Amino acid sequence: MKPPRQRARRQRGFSGVMVIAVLVLLGGLSAYAVGLVTSALGGYASEISFARATRAAQAGLDWGRWRVTAAVAPLCTPTQTLANLPGTLQPYAVTVRCSASGPYTEGAGTLRVYRIDAVACNLPAGGPCPSAANSADYVQASMTAQVER
Repeated sequence: MKPPRQRARRQRGFSGVMVIAVLVLLGGLSAYAVGLVTSALGGYASEISFARATRAAQAGLDWGRWRVTAAVAPLCTPTQTLANLPGTLQPYAVTVRCSASGPYTEGAGTLRVYRIDAVACNLPAGGPCPSAANSADYVQASMTAQVER
């Protein structure tokens, strides 16, 4: 006796649709996570660049103060651009401007006041800072000091 023929039943379910939905969801979450990490790292890189520009400007001020206090001729150069800074400051340049006022009489002596401005930037394009560079990576920092001598 032959067994009765059974009709092939088609499966009815939604497992295929569920798998596709889960894959689309995981893809969206992955894209969001990559964007979040990229923006966080970009902000961190900008902070490091600004800190280095600040250190470069500080180096320019120190150089200007040294010229005035050590009496290196000329004491006060109107504008001097320093490039080729050492270490991690190498891609930065500093433009140091100096102006003198006085002489002033103080007690029995006379003194002059030197104003030193230092501007550091990371894309000087071979010229002084501040640069006309129009880039999202451009960073600039400036500092000012006065020295009496």
